[in-house]
Amino acid sequence: MQSPTGFCYALAMEEDRSKTKAMLEALLFVSAEPLVPKELKQLTGIHENELAALLEEILEDYSGRAGGVIVGKVAGGYQMMTNPEHTDLIKLLKGKGKAQKLSLAALETLAIIAYKQPITKAEVEELRGVNSDGIMKSLLDKRLVKIVGKKEAPGRPLLYSTSREFLQYFGLNDLTELPTLKDMERDEAA
Repeated sequence: MQSPTGFCYALAMEEDRSKTKAMLEALLFVSAEPLVPKELKQLTGIHENELAALLEEILEDYSGRAGGVIVGKVAGGYQMMTNPEHTDLIKLLKGKGKAQKLSLAALETLAIIAYKQPITKAEVEELRGVNSDGIMKSLLDKRLVKIVGKKEAPGRPLLYSTSREFLQYFGLNDLTELPTLKDMERDEAA
């Protein structure tokens, strides 16, 4: 049997844990960007191991309920967002056409960069078979791709990779979540 003092201590610790989780939820709620554990640690002072455990509990809490809001891993961080099941309803509220739309050419270019990164513009154009100046500028302006360096080759062409905003736009935690060729072939066969 637990002593009254031990029970009170356990109750206080559980209450502190609940308050700490609530604090983390509040930060995730107000942030427009995914918050990475390093940022959350700096904001809260919570030890890394405890922070990781609390974030996993929050993920579990939100995945186990049928609510309009979920917490997910996005772009290497954590973000509170609307449940994808309610996308159509949210579009009605926000109005059509406000979301950043990408052309098929931009999507094709992004796919090449995502799977071949880091890659030069010339290499992208070689794979696409057409000039990609305008599309590359547009993707840079939208911050979906970024310049990550220069290739050790004549002329030292710029190297491009996808950005954190790319991961956010497509709802990915990291590049390992991109579909593989086998995934795409299986989807086509179905």
